[in-house]
Amino acid sequence: MPERIPLARPSWTDEMRQAAIETLDSRRWVKGPQGRAFAQEFAEYCGAQYASPCNSGSGALIAALRLLGIEKGDEVIVPSFTFIATATSVSMTGATPVFAEVENDFWCLDVEDVRKRITSKTKAVIGVHLFGQCYNPDLVTLCQDRNIALIEDAAQAHGASVEIEGELRMAGALGTVSCFSFFPSKNVTVGGEGGMITSSHEAIGARIKSIVDHGRDGNLESQEVGTNLRMSEVFAAIGRKQLVHLDAWLEKRRSHATTFTQVVDANSNLKSPAVRPESNHAWHQFCIQTDNAERLVEHMNALQIDARLIYPTPCHMHPVYANHPQANETFSVTEALCRQLVSIPVHHGLTDEESARIVKAIETYF
Repeated sequence: MPERIPLARPSWTDEMRQAAIETLDSRRWVKGPQGRAFAQEFAEYCGAQYASPCNSGSGALIAALRLLGIEKGDEVIVPSFTFIATATSVSMTGATPVFAEVENDFWCLDVEDVRKRITSKTKAVIGVHLFGQCYNPDLVTLCQDRNIALIEDAAQAHGASVEIEGELRMAGALGTVSCFSFFPSKNVTVGGEGGMITSSHEAIGARIKSIVDHGRDGNLESQEVGTNLRMSEVFAAIGRKQLVHLDAWLEKRRSHATTFTQVVDANSNLKSPAVRPESNHAWHQFCIQTDNAERLVEHMNALQIDARLIYPTPCHMHPVYANHPQANETFSVTEALCRQLVSIPVHHGLTDEESARIVKAIETYF
């Protein structure tokens, strides 16, 4: 039996191992030069002015909401088709997540549905670059026009970009404040949990480092309520080595995605993911759309290829939101996608042999 092909395979090389060991040997394990350098290098990569490493993507979202002063009584619009942390981070602040529909084709927030849900209580929108696809640039315009903060959930979009007003802009520079995850399944990882916050807004930049360090200033005096959301120096050292390889890894992911798209498109039982015009997809996930998801999952698993329904339950239907005003609201696109989207491996660690096995599996599915 062939070895199983996983949905994700974090990169781990001798240079990453050496960076981790050297940092451990330095005995400077927190609040040191690795974290500062990682922040600067990541901000430069994204085209942002400020950055701060943190403990996770979820921690980055909570910090972003704190930076914007989101609190009880406020509303924050979020997609219902996303990882649950996008919504629960809002709830953690005491504010109310307002769920919105996603696009039928690109699966990110539906801008017109967001527009309809804006009220006097709306303080922010969290736009998710889902699976590595940037959200609609019109969302940026809408939030600017309505003077609403736009939190960019870029947890799955390291290296993605989209054209806005003739300029190609990177994920991490498309919102008021932006959030990344370095969870082991992501395009960039750090040897465990980790995240990054970026922004080009001066007022946020002035607080972006203190918000993850108990709200303390350079004199170690807390200027606002905060907690420990810091990233370790070891993780930052690993992240710096990974970041250097990101563009090459993206080329591999995009090559795999192109190959799989051609094969999926030749199968009348399946539909490939669409790519937004004037954008560069980061392919954190490759999701095949099918009306018989269970059968496709069984087929791939029988061939020792990981596959699963990516988000089987809409966020507004999770038990945690059983008493939410929108718990029984119908989101037709979201609910259909939850039934139909099957994720298969597309990571940069796929070998030629593994890619060929995936191609054959798609070709033989009927």
